[in-house]
Amino acid sequence: MTVHVRQPASPEACPALVLNADYRPLSYYPLSLWSWQDTIKAVVLERVNIVSFYDRTIRSPGMELRLPSVVSLKSYIKPTREPVFTRFNVFLRDRFCCQYCGVREDLTFDHVIPRSKGGMTTWNNVVAACSPCNLRKADRLPQQANMFPAQKPYAPSLHDLHHNGRLFPPNYLHESWMDYLYWDSELEP
Repeated sequence: MTVHVRQPASPEACPALVLNADYRPLSYYPLSLWSWQDTIKAVVLERVNIVSFYDRTIRSPGMELRLPSVVSLKSYIKPTREPVFTRFNVFLRDRFCCQYCGVREDLTFDHVIPRSKGGMTTWNNVVAACSPCNLRKADRLPQQANMFPAQKPYAPSLHDLHHNGRLFPPNYLHESWMDYLYWDSELEP
């Protein structure tokens, strides 16, 4: 896999990788990034340590500062043990693939047992679905629509999401981040 490393042209193109106090990213999927403004605010408020810089400087009338590319929190945040149910995490669990037809575009999520029939918005009842499949299934049960998910919905572990996330690395990784990430060395086909 090739990761394109480029030098950012403007401050807006200079997010900072945010590490926990143990120097691990707060999250991999999505990658824990802060805008340059949020990063500078955290630096000024002394909430983070600067680990690495961009070759980019910002200036104000009273200050000149190199933009941080990697920061670590001064206080450790205990990671969660169970993944949070979010649209992104459902897509990640399902590998950004419609569970009815396999396409990867125009994804929504579908309640396997529709809410109108008592289905809940939970890991065990929601799958990634493209808009056409979601519209075709409508508010029918899988048997009524003759549409069955390729994979039965389930509550993933953090390991499941991390494993799937390695298949979808961000399209931009700054060179200063590489010591804290593992996509290059552990990417699986």
